[in-house]
Amino acid sequence: MLKDALIYDARGNPIRQHHKVNSRDWDEIRDWSNRVYMPYRVAPTGMAATPDSTMHSARVGRIIVTRFAYGIPVRVQDWSEDAGNAVVLTTIAGTARHAATARQFEDTGIGESFVADCSRIDHLIDFDPDHLQLNLTIPHAVLEQACRDWLGFVPGDALWQHKCRIGGRGSAWLALMEYLVRAIAEAPDRLAADRVGRHLEQTVCLHLLNDWAARAGLDPAEPGRSVVPRHVRLAEAYMAEHAASLPAMTEVARAAGVSLRSLTDAFRRFRGYTPSAFLRERRLQEVRRLLQAGGSDMTVSRAAYALGYVNLGEFARSYRARFGERPSETLRS
Repeated sequence: MLKDALIYDARGNPIRQHHKVNSRDWDEIRDWSNRVYMPYRVAPTGMAATPDSTMHSARVGRIIVTRFAYGIPVRVQDWSEDAGNAVVLTTIAGTARHAATARQFEDTGIGESFVADCSRIDHLIDFDPDHLQLNLTIPHAVLEQACRDWLGFVPGDALWQHKCRIGGRGSAWLALMEYLVRAIAEAPDRLAADRVGRHLEQTVCLHLLNDWAARAGLDPAEPGRSVVPRHVRLAEAYMAEHAASLPAMTEVARAAGVSLRSLTDAFRRFRGYTPSAFLRERRLQEVRRLLQAGGSDMTVSRAAYALGYVNLGEFARSYRARFGERPSETLRS
């Protein structure tokens, strides 16, 4: 299934692409790869210098899925950190050799994946002449948001700078990749923006984070809270309890027993965001929980008022910007 990914839809028709799907021109390939991955440096490593590349792509939420091969052996390195993307590279033909550390290399065979957050660390790969990859490009910001939404914290570089192999034959991750390409085949033009695509994006990110953390020796359910200052945890608990009353940040700092400046500095250092950002996110998440629970008497305005929102127009804009759908759509679903 994966070897034919992104080529045909569920009816057997070619999936329409907005770019060339084959090229022997380095500039064309570089332009495409810069857009779907990020800028990086690539060079042939064998006798053949002219590529014979295959290039297919699709979007699932904010994830770019690609089917890609250079057609010749190459070395890839010097990924652009400024692009802010992580990559998950799944081998579906041939082999790829990944630099896990400065001295350790890991080969990925058919059905095996390798993850590297190129926004935090560079990555070197050698592809053999028969390589074919099914790759995911995931913005680092999307991974961080998934951590905030589902784990309640953002991991540090112990995760983001850890490069490792995941998946393999018979693994749940590989089964998820197969489901992903089947979903694309059934709706190749819709998954970039519709609800199924957004939910699938979240599923992929959560499964990836869980497998990635396990390989890094981290427990995704335990953010290492012992190293987080007590006043940060107190502030979070206070804001969670009083989210509906929209407490002022000075009030939150007072409840935590520190100055507002100290609290803000600690949040930025240990959480990567401000206390007010935590409160905004908490309120939106609580409204979403009420809407998803539904009930015959639940309305959008009732859920919004329960969390202290007064301007429903502003609330609706914030909700849609955060979750990619209107509050009424969440309630209906």
